[in-house]
Amino acid sequence: MDTVVYKEPAPIVDRENPFESMMERFDDAAEMLELERGVYEYLKTPVKQVTVSIPIQMDNGEIEVFEGYRVIHNDAIGPSKGGIRYAPDITLNEIKALAAWMTWKCSIANIPFGGAKGGVKCDPSKLTPVELEKITRRFTANMLDVFGPDKDIPAPDMNTNEQIMAWIMDTYSMHVRRTENAVVTGKPLIVGGSLGRKEATGRGVMVSTFAAMAKLRLNTKNATCAVQGFGNVGSVSAKLLSEHGLKVVALSDVNGGFINKKGIDVNQAIEWMQHSGTLAGSGLGDKITNEELLELEVDVLVPAAKEDQITGRNAHAVKAKVIVEGANGPTAAKADPILDSKGIMVVPDILANSGGVTVSYFEWVQDRQGYFWTLDRVNRRLERMMHDAFNNVFNTAEKYKVSMRLGAYILAIDKVAKTLKVRGIYA
Repeated sequence: MDTVVYKEPAPIVDRENPFESMMERFDDAAEMLELERGVYEYLKTPVKQVTVSIPIQMDNGEIEVFEGYRVIHNDAIGPSKGGIRYAPDITLNEIKALAAWMTWKCSIANIPFGGAKGGVKCDPSKLTPVELEKITRRFTANMLDVFGPDKDIPAPDMNTNEQIMAWIMDTYSMHVRRTENAVVTGKPLIVGGSLGRKEATGRGVMVSTFAAMAKLRLNTKNATCAVQGFGNVGSVSAKLLSEHGLKVVALSDVNGGFINKKGIDVNQAIEWMQHSGTLAGSGLGDKITNEELLELEVDVLVPAAKEDQITGRNAHAVKAKVIVEGANGPTAAKADPILDSKGIMVVPDILANSGGVTVSYFEWVQDRQGYFWTLDRVNRRLERMMHDAFNNVFNTAEKYKVSMRLGAYILAIDKVAKTLKVRGIYA
């Protein structure tokens, strides 16, 4: 069969966008797998794209119309899964790329979901709670033919939260005339959420870190760690890594950070953050910039802030032995070969931060069963699945003699491609 020469990546916002980096890696993996042209085109093309208008009456009585999107990238393995974000600058191309990202993440995690993503073009900071609820409910009503516990299951993402998921669940339930809490995940516990969901991404980062250190035979005793970003993922990661024996010597948030070679009290940092909303003024150590944190001589570096932090410009200065990506897209594609040449193991985002979607899957399962698990059971099952995913990616990387990142994409794409071939094309 003819194979394709990979020259045209899937649509992305621009050449500097981190999702373009993701698609460059997809193309590299597809080449190594020698995908047929038709399969390649199928895997880079969303199966469904929906754009809707969302007219609502604002608190001042005026009518405004917002735009909403939902993209289902792939549903060959199972119902599509992915977050909904509210932001004034989102585009359909961005949502397409994020939906593809979710396909690969679910495939690596070995959960029976495909990838999806959605969004509403709005600025939540300029909306009242009533206006936000109206937008959410109208968006849900417009997506009734898309959403469904057996079709497409949304979750929180940028600028959305448990409350918004509860509104989606309630609106959907009102239309189908029954309470259907499995239609979304990331809900409040009282309406079918799962224990352990908030901490799941950080716990997955912790599991990935120790799995990587074991493969590299790094002694965890007195090993050092730096965490960039101190939101939910960064703070939970730092707390769990510290509790399991790593010495966290540097932390940062958007305002900069601190270094203390004797070790930072992570619980103290969390308390300060909860009180003031920033690490600034906490006196946890000597002041350091986010850029300087990335270049520290530590055993483990966890970039858990935002995209494109490690690039072709600063990758040469990175000294960590292991990078575990808590954020989405913290490493640009141009940095990959530099980090590889330095012998730095990078546990890629689509593996390292997949704890969140894994426990979202657990939430969906519990909702479908009507039986809810203990926190201990959730965490044990999460850690087992994260270990399995890590080992599968590691073994794939070893087999193809490539980096962990490329190994992750090869594993994910191969699974979806094989599923497509077994199911065939309905015509």
